[in-house]
Amino acid sequence: MTMVQRSSTHIVKSASLMEIGLGPLYSEEAVAAGVSTERADLIFASLPYRIMHEFQIPLYEQMAERDREFYARLDKAGFRHDWGDDGSGLFMKYLRRGSGYYIDVGAADLVADGRVKLVQGQVDHLTETSVVLADGTELAADLVVYATGYGSMNGWVADLVDQETADRVGKVWGLGSDTTKDPGPWEGEQRNMWKPTRQPHLWFHGGNLHQSRHYSLYLALQLKARYEGLPTPVYRLAEVHHPS
Repeated sequence: MTMVQRSSTHIVKSASLMEIGLGPLYSEEAVAAGVSTERADLIFASLPYRIMHEFQIPLYEQMAERDREFYARLDKAGFRHDWGDDGSGLFMKYLRRGSGYYIDVGAADLVADGRVKLVQGQVDHLTETSVVLADGTELAADLVVYATGYGSMNGWVADLVDQETADRVGKVWGLGSDTTKDPGPWEGEQRNMWKPTRQPHLWFHGGNLHQSRHYSLYLALQLKARYEGLPTPVYRLAEVHHPS
């Protein structure tokens, strides 16, 4: 088995992420300390995005130290690994670009141990019996599994509605942090999420379990108010700096 790595990826072990990154809010210990799911969601949502990376960096430094032997094995295997543009790890990558990370539950060990071979490059095309990379390298293959990541939400709008609507809404997700795949200017909140967009009656909802629980309430209240004919003034719609 061979994996083609197309770009650098951030990997964090699930156990380390749960214990160091999420344990104080989402764990049996947190529940025992009186932190309910609702309270944990509110605490998480209360931290401004502008300074969130400052709180995340020391957590991922702890994870890097805890699992240093694992990362040394990945490096030795030739895996390209990173901790995000500023060392803030998985959660900021998730908020900024929604890609470029993997929560490891065992598969990364197969790469680190050499049980899954690793090749770097970009896939150019397939033949009946192989994968051909951009540099001409040909990898014999009986089966090819595409693992290309998530598609953008406004990309789905272009597919399901039309490109004009997608461009009218502009980029969905991201903070405008001016980091990789999250171009500025700074927005301060998730672009076009859980709020009115420049396309009337088109709303976006998504995210992890925390966001789905917490922000679905605010989205539902906005929709209910409109349904009942209550005044629903909007401070401003998101500017379209980046079409889809």
